[in-house]
Amino acid sequence: MSGMTLTASPELTTAPAAVELDGVIKRFGAVTAVDGISLTIRPGEVVALLGPNGAGKTTTVDMLLGLQRPTEGTVRVYGRAPHEAVELGLVSAVMQTGALLKDYTVEETVRLTAVLFGRSRADAEAALERAGLTEVGKRLVGKCSGGQQQRLRFAMALLPDPELLILDEPTTGMDVAGRHEFWSAIREDTSRGRTVIFATHYLEEADAYADRVVFVRRGRVVADGTASEVKALASGRTVRATLPGAVEAELLAVAGVDKAEVRGETIFLHGRDSDEIARYLLTRTAARDLEITSRNLEDAFLALTADEVSK
Repeated sequence: MSGMTLTASPELTTAPAAVELDGVIKRFGAVTAVDGISLTIRPGEVVALLGPNGAGKTTTVDMLLGLQRPTEGTVRVYGRAPHEAVELGLVSAVMQTGALLKDYTVEETVRLTAVLFGRSRADAEAALERAGLTEVGKRLVGKCSGGQQQRLRFAMALLPDPELLILDEPTTGMDVAGRHEFWSAIREDTSRGRTVIFATHYLEEADAYADRVVFVRRGRVVADGTASEVKALASGRTVRATLPGAVEAELLAVAGVDKAEVRGETIFLHGRDSDEIARYLLTRTAARDLEITSRNLEDAFLALTADEVSK
């Protein structure tokens, strides 16, 4: 195989990125909401956009939807200006809020939306099924739960058959089963090449369903990679054990410990050398039921956005 060179096909080399932000800055008077974001998202990726309130996520999404224009830099969606991509039906969004016609049924709402996009009755029925709304199709929107209304927004967003789907807190109000069904539907869509960008406060969703996680802090990207890669940025492990009578000040004096917490008889020790911490507990104390865990996405989130979360 030595000496062999693989050449990508012209289709692969010339295909535009799903989303491309290049040096994007957005100012509102003296406030800089987005401060030099550069980001490329490939077609078919599922990307979680995460950050504390005020980090610039919503402003970034607004620019992708053509609702705001950057002060500096460029935003392209499938090689086009965002408003052009929206007009062509390349982009749909499921926002956390948004007016729905309360006196229409779920079925009527989806069928009306289908007509607006030139879609058939069969398309409307397919969207209802994919959103898990078939059984409540005759229910008035005003009588639907928050989770059902969010599913309705999802069904409406599917009707133009967009290339890019932007989701803002998509599973708000859904129970555990509903969230699982929702993400199963999203995964089925992305397997066909649809690109998804979503913002969520459920970090376990980002961990479980995103191909890529982007942390935004003070209008800048502070981490970008797979969930595993981002979690690795919050270095160290946590040693959990049962130790009656433990005192935090004494635990902080243990070699390798940089953070200690006591909850009743359970202690949580964080540090870079978990083996050294575990060795100390097992040989120098009466600790039992010892467990060592890697840091999760929430730990990484707090570590990388700590100064904003504290506000």
